[in-house]
Amino acid sequence: MSAVKKAVATDNKMTVKNARKKQRSFASCFKRDWQLYSLLLIPLAFCIIFKYVPMGWLQIAFKDWKIKDGFFGGEWVGLEIFSKVFHHRNFLKSLRNTLLLNVLDLVVSFPMPIILALLLNEIRSLKFKKVTQTLLYLPHFLSWVIIGGLAYQLLSVNTGVVNALIQGLGGTPVNFLQENASWLVTYIIVGAWQSMGWGTIIYLASITSVNPELYEAARVDGANRWQQMLHVTLPCIRSTIVVLLIMQLGKIMGGSFECIMALMNYAATEYTTTIPVLVYQWGIQDMKFSQSTALGLFQSVIGLLLVLASDFIAKRMGENGLV
Repeated sequence: MSAVKKAVATDNKMTVKNARKKQRSFASCFKRDWQLYSLLLIPLAFCIIFKYVPMGWLQIAFKDWKIKDGFFGGEWVGLEIFSKVFHHRNFLKSLRNTLLLNVLDLVVSFPMPIILALLLNEIRSLKFKKVTQTLLYLPHFLSWVIIGGLAYQLLSVNTGVVNALIQGLGGTPVNFLQENASWLVTYIIVGAWQSMGWGTIIYLASITSVNPELYEAARVDGANRWQQMLHVTLPCIRSTIVVLLIMQLGKIMGGSFECIMALMNYAATEYTTTIPVLVYQWGIQDMKFSQSTALGLFQSVIGLLLVLASDFIAKRMGENGLV
């Protein structure tokens, strides 16, 4: 027993020494690179100001609040505002459209960066690879106003390049943005085009961490490049795919407000009423601040629950998860 106690005491001393070494190492690193650490103040300030400070206004969702009431004013009505929101004539329509657009976007847009990263990883010409990556990343840096303008110019029935090509091939012009079904397809395609290039950065970074010896072992076993991609590359980046999938599932109740507003028009309105659009209309246009806040809170809570549920399922399946 005395030997065990001595071993435990020695282990505790070593733990304390290692902790002190880590503290000294962090202090020395901070002293040496304090300029780099100071750059963290910018994103921290951004998160605090735009993410945490606005949470104080969530109380508006439980009050009959007006601007003249001030921050702490307004009559407390409990869940009455949520009842008004859930019984509003556009709530179920916005909920349906939000789920429809985001599920379709997830099905189409989520696999695209993975496919692109796998294809780019197989390109052996570095010059061609860099040019291709640049062209694929470019749409991410374009404003949705610009993308919407390009879409209307390219897909116009009378003057659009796409319909000109269709007519040149003997086809009939298509109202891509003036019919509900065509607008839905266009929305999904434009969204995938805008986001797929940027998403490949994460997957390419994950692919670079794959052990080259695994590819050598696969080649020794007679695997071609396609089989190496399926049986080596994909399993090695599976954890990254799962984490990003969990994050995307948390956005199912959100969606791209900017994309909808950029492509919205009065001819096709069946799918443009979504929860983010309704929050904007109630809060900015109709000055219904309490209802807008309540709807936004409902959207955030459902998104959080989806993240926690998907993370739990991922862990039960043997993955690391996110939380």
